[in-house]
Amino acid sequence: MNNKVVLVVDSGSDLPIEFINQPNIVGLPIGCNFKGRDIEDYFGQTLDIKEFYDGLRAGDMYTTSQINVYKFEEAFKNIVKEGKAIIYIGLSSGLSGTVNNAINASLSVKEEYPDCDITIIDTLSASMGIGLLVYKVYDMMKENKSKEEIVEFAEGIKLKINHYFTVDDLKHLKRGGRVSSSAATVGTLLSVKPVLHMNNEGKLIPLSKVRGRKKAMLELVKKFEERSIGEEQLITISHGDCLEDAKLLEEFCRKSGRVKECIINNLGPTIGSHTGAGLLALFFVGNGREE
Repeated sequence: MNNKVVLVVDSGSDLPIEFINQPNIVGLPIGCNFKGRDIEDYFGQTLDIKEFYDGLRAGDMYTTSQINVYKFEEAFKNIVKEGKAIIYIGLSSGLSGTVNNAINASLSVKEEYPDCDITIIDTLSASMGIGLLVYKVYDMMKENKSKEEIVEFAEGIKLKINHYFTVDDLKHLKRGGRVSSSAATVGTLLSVKPVLHMNNEGKLIPLSKVRGRKKAMLELVKKFEERSIGEEQLITISHGDCLEDAKLLEEFCRKSGRVKECIINNLGPTIGSHTGAGLLALFFVGNGREE
């Protein structure tokens, strides 16, 4: 293990808490306002996920807030005081200003600790797309790769991590400004399920619409078969309180013969507030992202 490096990740990655609790990882919560309460989303530990999604289904509205500069400074200083280097792998700048706050915090910390070593990586990814990148980076840390090798690898692969997902409708994404009003109109059509992906700018792009949930799931599988690298690989799946669908999606993907391992986890409030219940997302490595 490269014990000279600490990996910092935010809750927009939707990583399992068991992973966050491993050595040389620091998790940072993104804020969420839930029924008038300000809560920090610490990887599913501070808010009951079932209660959260039941609230969304009942029409409750939630807001999220970026990790501010002060919190980043505090976290970074605690690490650099131990003489360790930092790699922060953050939520897409196309969706949040969190990465920009991390950059500003790193500059501030470097003024106080000129010799500190802090690298900020804008993943241009979200949810378990970030998680997939983090798993690969942590494997390199366990192999005792240098910080320079790890950063080069992360920057080189991040735009090869494909994100494909479907939602029950687009009203939550429209409300949060993640998709346009014209794109969101598809979400009002009976039984029509939109399929979206994340582009090279880290923004959500509607791709198509299909009738019915199963067809939407099969569309995700089709993208995996068309665009994944032709070898067995780790894939990740996020879901908005629809675990059975997530397991079925895994089963469909495994039939391709390209799945070595699959990690499934809940979509937390950071992303779920903007997508609503029922989101199903598939993440894998391809040769690039769809334009």
